[in-house]
Amino acid sequence: MSVAAKICGLSSEAAIDAAIAGGAAYVGFVFYPPSPRAVTPSRAGELCKLVPADVQRVALFVDADDAAIAAVLDAAPIDILQFHGAESAERVADAKRRFSRRVMKAISVVGPDDVAAASLYEDVADLLLFDAKPPRRADALPGGNGLAFDWQLIAGCRWKLPWMLSGGLTAALLPEAVSVSGARAVDVSSGVEIAPGQKDITKIRAFLAAAAVL
Repeated sequence: MSVAAKICGLSSEAAIDAAIAGGAAYVGFVFYPPSPRAVTPSRAGELCKLVPADVQRVALFVDADDAAIAAVLDAAPIDILQFHGAESAERVADAKRRFSRRVMKAISVVGPDDVAAASLYEDVADLLLFDAKPPRRADALPGGNGLAFDWQLIAGCRWKLPWMLSGGLTAALLPEAVSVSGARAVDVSSGVEIAPGQKDITKIRAFLAAAAVL
């Protein structure tokens, strides 16, 4: 059984085509303007036309207000809202109810207490995503920093919801990451780039090929 993969931060037709051809289960679009991977709602709408119905389209937001989310949903057929900021459980529940979409909540991890915090979202979200906590520097993004956390922190853990592993993953690291963490779904962005925001088709293919045999 292969590991389900999400390719995030997509912004070009070529990258979308590579993700689909390689068997990605999810494709992600970033709606956080400070990110070099950010796209506009209209651009996301264009790219979503290339995505078949059996691939989930994910919109990544960081502490976004309702107007920003609605603008994206008006322009693009999004299946899942991914919240990658400091959104509370109440905010996640409200967004899920208001927009009638499945919701993925990212959990930033550096230590055991961060992993334990995932329980706050088990009754309100549909999926969890465990990512490395951003470094303490001015240019750090909420995600996509190319950093991994200690996968042993989530090894053997069980949650009510499906979950993904993210943070610093590459095709080369994927077998160890999956073996240690027990992940059956993974998310990658910087690990398939040649520069922030510039996806590498060869790396996308290699990552998905690695996921397919795990």
